[in-house]
Parts: sequence; structure tokens; C-alpha cells
Amino acid sequence: MTSQQYPSKLLERAVTEFSKLPGIGRKTALRLVLHLLRQSNETVHALGESLIRLKEDVKFCRTCHNISDTELCDICANPMRDASTICVVENIQGVLSIENTGQFRGLYHVLGGVISPMDGVGPADLELNSLVERVAEGGVKEIILALSPTMEGDTTNFYISRRLAAHPEVKLTVLARGVSIGDDLEYTDEITLGRSIVNRVELNAR
Repeated sequence: MTSQQYPSKLLERAVTEFSKLPGIGRKTALRLVLHLLRQSNETVHALGESLIRLKEDVKFCRTCHNISDTELCDICANPMRDASTICVVENIQGVLSIENTGQFRGLYHVLGGVISPMDGVGPADLELNSLVERVAEGGVKEIILALSPTMEGDTTNFYISRRLAAHPEVKLTVLARGVSIGDDLEYTDEITLGRSIVNRVELNAR
């Protein structure tokens, strides 16, 4: 649909903004915008306010970098979690996916991505130094590298193993390869992911 076919510049602008979202084309964006037009003012204002407050007020946990409403997320603040085991994930979706399995009771560390030279993402762009600092503080017995089994994920696993080479007392494990090679963690079903955590294997890159 070209811009000339929109009956309203306001409609066109809304469609353009929605189509900037990942996986949303202009046709889908138009359907979403028209759906919102049929809703009450209160519903649309509630959606807008929630997005504005999310952007302005959301925090990132000072320990694990997970999204949080407070300086310390609920998982890190929970005394019932096993602080000796840290599960390293690429993003927030990784935390949600693993939590949904109900198979992990440790803490997390969100890297904020994986090393990908093709995308211009290097080690300095990730939360790697804070991970090393958490290990150096002591008390950590195992690091679970729960990154997607892609070339970028494996590269990041190897880099982390080299960074933690000075701490041989800390066990490094990776998810069992029940997760298919090349799959994104967030799209893996909960049963397969849960088994991959329970049956994780030691990483021998060091």
C-alpha cells in the first residue's frame, strides 16, 4: 500500500510507526492500527501509557541485568534461589524461557547479546566484565552457559570460558544438545529446554 492510498496522514503515521516493530509488516501494522481505532479511548490510552512508563521507568537489575521494577530483581533478591549457580543467557527472553521450565532454581546473568562480528557486536558490547566480577567475588560453583546453539552462541561460550580460565574451581556447563543446532532458545519448547538444563554437560574449552 502506497502513502497515496491512505485516507488519513494520521493513519499513515501510525502504520509507519507500528511497522518499525520486528516482524510487523505494513499490512499487519494497518490491521493493528484499525483494531485500536475500534477500541475505546480508555483502552488506547492505557496501552500508550503502559509503553511510555515501560520506557521511562523500567530498570535493569544491578546484579544480573534482567528487566526489573527495582534495583535488584525478584530472582536475585529471593533467598530461596541457589546463588552458587549462575545461568548465563543472551537476553530477557532466555530468562523467561528457562523460568517457564520450572527446572532451574539458581540465578541468572543476562549478557545483552552474543558475540557477532558480522553484526558489529564484540565482547565489549556485552555484560561480560560484570559476569567475571560476580565469579571473582566467590561463592559461585557452576556457570551454566545457556546460549542458543548457533555459531555466535558457541563463539561466546568459548570466549567466556577463556575469561573464566583463572577460576578453575568454577564448573562450566552448557545445555545438552536436545536443543537443535541453530535454534533460538526462546523458540525451544519447554520440555526440551527443561531436559537440556537438567542434562547439561561440562564445557571442556578451558
